[in-house]
Amino acid sequence: MAPFKTSFTILAAFFSLTFLTTIKSETLFARELSAPDQFGLKPEKMTHLRFYLHNIITAQHPTAVPVAQAATTNTSSTFFGLVMVMDDPLTVGPDLNSTLVGRAQGMFVKSSQSEVSLTMTMNLVFTEGAYKGSTLSVLAQNLVLKNPRELAIVGGTGVFRFARGYIQLRTHTINKTTKNAIVKYDAYALHY
Repeated sequence: MAPFKTSFTILAAFFSLTFLTTIKSETLFARELSAPDQFGLKPEKMTHLRFYLHNIITAQHPTAVPVAQAATTNTSSTFFGLVMVMDDPLTVGPDLNSTLVGRAQGMFVKSSQSEVSLTMTMNLVFTEGAYKGSTLSVLAQNLVLKNPRELAIVGGTGVFRFARGYIQLRTHTINKTTKNAIVKYDAYALHY
């Protein structure tokens, strides 16, 4: 009986050390931080940005192009299954020749069989002024025919680090023949 107790004690000690080592190494994976200022974060503030997105599908140099589609996309009234990639200019005014402030880079998918709806994932990449080099990340449903409509801001970089908020969209103009559109964006971003 003594050899069994000794073996059991040694085995129990081994598993205890293994378990404690595992717990210790797993606690190093993540830790809570008490103060955002450890990362140079200042108190949160709200920024309002207004600009115009130019979605150019039909032109010599389109800014949005199809990259994939379902076999049934062309027979769908909503173009369900169409995937497009975009690098759309963002300008201060609705005129494409007004000051360029950035680009909307990402993709959108025609994701509804019953209404004109896009699932969008994009980065608003700012190239001018105080926000140059900063981005806002967007992931949202865009009900194209609804005015106004909203997109969710889910993150950002640079000035917009830890951003969250929303963008209110209004279609400024759309050409039903070319499908080219100008959309007014009012972005409200809470960030550090």
